[in-house]
Amino acid sequence: MIDYRLTEEQVALQEMAREFAKKEMAPNAAKFDQGHEFPWKIMQKAFDAGFMTGNIPEQYGGGGLNNVDTALISEELAAGCPGMFTSIMGVSLATTPIVLYGSEEQKKKFLSPLCQKMTLGSYCLTEREAGSDAGSVKTKAIKVGNEYVLNGAKCFITNGGVAGLYVVFAKTAPEKGARGMSAFIVSRDTPGLIVGKIEDKMGHRASNTAEIFFEDCKVPAENLLGKERQGFVIAMKTFDTTRSSVGAAAVGIAQAALEYAIAYAKTRSQFGKPIALYQITQAKIADMAMEIQAARHLVWHAAWLSDQSQPCGKESAMAKCFATDAAMRVTTEALQILGGYGYMKDYPVEKLMRDAKLLQIYEGTNEIQRLVIAHDVIGPVKE
Repeated sequence: MIDYRLTEEQVALQEMAREFAKKEMAPNAAKFDQGHEFPWKIMQKAFDAGFMTGNIPEQYGGGGLNNVDTALISEELAAGCPGMFTSIMGVSLATTPIVLYGSEEQKKKFLSPLCQKMTLGSYCLTEREAGSDAGSVKTKAIKVGNEYVLNGAKCFITNGGVAGLYVVFAKTAPEKGARGMSAFIVSRDTPGLIVGKIEDKMGHRASNTAEIFFEDCKVPAENLLGKERQGFVIAMKTFDTTRSSVGAAAVGIAQAALEYAIAYAKTRSQFGKPIALYQITQAKIADMAMEIQAARHLVWHAAWLSDQSQPCGKESAMAKCFATDAAMRVTTEALQILGGYGYMKDYPVEKLMRDAKLLQIYEGTNEIQRLVIAHDVIGPVKE
């Protein structure tokens, strides 16, 4: 039998994250949604609570949390403010490849300091001409003596302008395509690492997103992550691990929108009674609740498989794709229930709708997730 009961420790984690979201994130969400400043103080509090370093093993100072634990936290934090969630969990996206593929020396050198002082991390894969086609990155890393010299540009990088540590993907053998990509750990103070344009986004405006340029950026050879030409595998295995958290964030956004819609429907009266008593409203709310619960189960299953070290590429793609599509539908319906008020910034639902959209795009668009799923489900096909 499958047991969905959470442990006492997981319930405590969930409640702690929920309280943090309600106390620190939600009251400040509208302020930082304006995009004029970065929520440094809240990031510090998130670090102090252990949310930024939860995925790092205990021997390096982290929380040693598994993927189910992380999914529980992600759902609660995203409900508080998806933009702040993205910045917090952007650290986990950067540290996951080090946890998975770093040497013991690299883990001690780079992970331990992250657990001692609040430092944001960035995962630098996407480029202007290499989004869904991640294997087409143009950034190059040429080995010269005991260093790699990086040249190229990255775009849409979460925490790009505020990070202290970057995991960068670059071609060490460009002629080999995706199989010629490698991964590197790069510190912010490395000469030649230049922060470019800070993006002005539709949603997740509390999160910093920037261009990053590498101009003769010299990285010690010891900062090569894994082996040369292992970069594409590292990138994809990282996503297999982290996509359940993106799905969990979508569940959190959808749950928050549902709760706002229910509260509004109970108090908004039309034609002499609360709109919650009309069957059309009830049908919308029922559909929203079903989608949220289905998404939550997909997320938990994908996270559990990853924790068991079982293949989970298809399942993590399913969880991410279904949950984020559900979040878009649920926030749209929630806004519809609020009517004209939902379209106004006085209510948080319009922000949740804007924020939900990005989850269908980052860490692999949902079109790519469907290709991943189909490839696994269909299996080999002779042309």
